[in-house]
Amino acid sequence: MFNKVLIANRGEIAARIIRTCKRMNIKTVAVYSEADKESPYVSMADESFLIGKPKVNESYLNIEKILQAAKESGAEAIHPGYGLLSENADFARRTETEGITFIGPGADIIAKMGDKIAARAEMKKAGVPIIPGTESAVDSPESAKERAAEFGYPVMLKAAAGGGGIGMQAVYTDEELEKAFEGNSKRAQAFFGDGQMFIEKLIEDPRHIEIQVLADKYGNAVHLFERECSIQRRHQKVVEEAPSPVLSEVTREKMGLSALKAVESLGYANAGTIEFLVDDHENFYFLEMNTRLQVEHPVTEQITGIDLVEQQLRVASGERLSLSQNDLIIDGHAIEVRIYAEDPRTFFPSPGKLTNMELPEGPGVRHELAVNGESQVTPFYDPMIAKLVIHGENRTDAIERLTTALQEYKIEGIKCNLTMLEQVVSHEKFKQGETKTSFIENYYLPTLTKQ
Repeated sequence: MFNKVLIANRGEIAARIIRTCKRMNIKTVAVYSEADKESPYVSMADESFLIGKPKVNESYLNIEKILQAAKESGAEAIHPGYGLLSENADFARRTETEGITFIGPGADIIAKMGDKIAARAEMKKAGVPIIPGTESAVDSPESAKERAAEFGYPVMLKAAAGGGGIGMQAVYTDEELEKAFEGNSKRAQAFFGDGQMFIEKLIEDPRHIEIQVLADKYGNAVHLFERECSIQRRHQKVVEEAPSPVLSEVTREKMGLSALKAVESLGYANAGTIEFLVDDHENFYFLEMNTRLQVEHPVTEQITGIDLVEQQLRVASGERLSLSQNDLIIDGHAIEVRIYAEDPRTFFPSPGKLTNMELPEGPGVRHELAVNGESQVTPFYDPMIAKLVIHGENRTDAIERLTTALQEYKIEGIKCNLTMLEQVVSHEKFKQGETKTSFIENYYLPTLTKQ
């Protein structure tokens, strides 16, 4: 096992990784920008290194500065967390070249799964169901319209690289496709350095359900069931739960086996997530693979009792999985909500000075925090400041505990989405399990949200 690990990330995920490392007696190294020097995670680590100015390209995306900190500190491994450099194949490759273990899969697999077209081809080869779509990039609006005609509208125009909904748009006519193509291609080029686009048949009003996988370097792999992540705004998840409120045992088993087929085909090692779109008939189709820890991983931990960060560390250090599929059972129900510093009416970020923060407590309540009651929320990074995770005996119990916790949660000094989350989880459609990707659009009423 490692003696010292550098966390190439910030905020709540850095703090979360540090907690597990401390429990395992692994020393930790934090890196931070000038904007984050007072962030709680910095003081939690055994050592910390200033790596640059607030902008991410001058700090958390600066590969040279991070590797320099790793070498100066004597860190044997780097945990990338999620976002930032976590799915950057060049970073993984450079880390390994410097003789430092990258806590994640190999660089070639990261690169393959980061290219949505290559990922589709790999999943098709593995026998995983994929959405009908183009096998290669479309290079012009004219070509896009020709291919769209093959599948029939509506279709989804998507960037080949990247994620987070950037460069992605549903289109229903030739005219819409022509207008959308150039803008989304430019946006993808600006964010990911790759403006290639492809087209998939649009699965209308689906559920977004993903399978958590773990695999070691010796060919052993398990899945840790599913997470329902359908409630989203701007293609970004805001409420996640495990297990799904609607999946049958038959479909759960099929999805788990499909995810393991993907792992085997790739020769994948470490934690990863296979994301699927699921229609009303429980037909499921590969969406993408995230070759890292997910923001919503705590709900899986709550229903399985497995510390996913610990498993990542053990696999990366060369240990075999100590788990078999038969060891894993679903215990109760867990729901996570993401708490953002944002205006709940517009979803625009709302940075500023936190003046007070009061956290709910009680059975089944877990907090993942990027801030404390006196933190400055800067405009430089993602506005997620905390996650509230609730575990209950069943879904009804979890919803009741979550509703109470949201009512008791207090954040003052900045705008946040607590009232929006309370409205969502108290809605009858949510309680009934009607949690599709259109939920926010159909049922959230921001004009009624308390300010």
